[in-house]
Amino acid sequence: MSSAEESTALVGKADRRHPVIALDAMGGDVGPEVVVAGAEVARERYPDVRFRIYGQEGPVRAALSKAPRVAAEAEIIHVEGVVLGTDKPGQAIRRARSTSMGLAIESVKSGDASAAVSAGNTGALMAMAKLALRTMEGIDRPALVALMPTLKSDSVVLDLGANTDCDAENLVQFAVMGAAFARTVLGLDRPKVAFLNIGEEDMKGTEAIRDAAALLRTAAVDLPLDFLGNVEGNGIAQGNTDVIVTDGFSGNIALKTAEGTAKLVTGLLANAYRASLLTKLGYLFSKSALRALRDQLDPNNHNGAVFLGLNGVVVKSHGGANIKGFANAIGVAYDLVTQDIHARIHADMDNFTAHRRDNPPAIPPASPSPAVDAA
Repeated sequence: MSSAEESTALVGKADRRHPVIALDAMGGDVGPEVVVAGAEVARERYPDVRFRIYGQEGPVRAALSKAPRVAAEAEIIHVEGVVLGTDKPGQAIRRARSTSMGLAIESVKSGDASAAVSAGNTGALMAMAKLALRTMEGIDRPALVALMPTLKSDSVVLDLGANTDCDAENLVQFAVMGAAFARTVLGLDRPKVAFLNIGEEDMKGTEAIRDAAALLRTAAVDLPLDFLGNVEGNGIAQGNTDVIVTDGFSGNIALKTAEGTAKLVTGLLANAYRASLLTKLGYLFSKSALRALRDQLDPNNHNGAVFLGLNGVVVKSHGGANIKGFANAIGVAYDLVTQDIHARIHADMDNFTAHRRDNPPAIPPASPSPAVDAA
C-alpha cells in the first residue's frame, strides 16, 4: 500500500452507532505496537468500534499481526511523515497533510472518522485540531480537560494548559463544557462544579473568577449542574467536587503537582519498605493495599485528555501510555462520540445564554491585604 487512498478494508463513513476512531500510530513514545495493542483491547470492550490507522505501513502491519480483532476490520492509511516531540506547532501545521497526526485529525473534519486519538506532541496536536476543526458556536476557546483521581472517585479538571490567560466568559464556558463532559464520561446527572481559587469565600481570587462565579450563579439552577462556588488546591483530592474549573496556567501547575506528588508518595513508600528486615516483612502483609494504591495513582487508569469545545473529538493520550492506558484513551473518545458530547454542550450553552443575567449582583472585591488573600 503506497497512498492514503489504499486500505485493507473499507470502514465507511463514521456515525454514532458505529464510531470510527482515527489513530495516529506514530505519535508519542508508544509507537504502533502499543497503539495497535491498545486498539485490540478497546475493540474487545467495544465490539462496534472501527479504526482508521494512520502511520508507516511496515511497523503498523507488524503490530497488526498480534491484534486479530483490529486486523480483521481496520483501514490502514500509509503515511510517511511523523510529528516529532521536538517539532514546534507551526512546523507541524505546515506538514499536517503529510503526517499521521495531521491526517488523523483531517479524517474527523471530513467525516471519515468520529474521533482522533494521538499520543503525540501536545502543542502540535492542539494547534492542528484547532485549525482544522475550529471552535463550536458559542465557545470562544477550546479547553484541555482530563480526569484526576481523588479519595472518592475521578474528578474532571479543565483547562490543563490550552489557555494560560482566561476571562470570565471563558471560565463560564469551561464550566458548562466540563459539566457536560462529567455527565458523559462519569455518568453523573448533576455534576458538582467549582472554580479553583485561593479561598472558598466569594470575594477571594481574581476579578475573572469572581465575575465568572456571579455569571454562573444566575443560570446554574437551569443547568444540569450544581455550582458550589470555589475550591482550594488542597480540596481537589478530597473528591467533593466533580468538575474543577481554572485557567490553563493554574490547571497545568495543579496537574503536574499532583503527578509529582503521586511519584513522591510511591517513592517514599518504596524506600521505607526497603529500610529494614521488619519493614520488608511489613510489605508482605500490606502488598495488596499498596497494589491498590499504585493502581489508583497510575496515570494509565485515567488516560485520555480531550480538547473540548472543537467541532470534533480529539483525544490526547499520554506520550508514555501503556497498552491499557491507550485503550482507555480510545474509550474516552468512544464515550464522547456515542453519547454526543457536542449536542450536550450546545444544549447547555443555549440554556445558559437564555437564563444568564449580563449584570449579575456584584461580588465584593477581595481585600487589598496580601496576607488575607494568601491565608
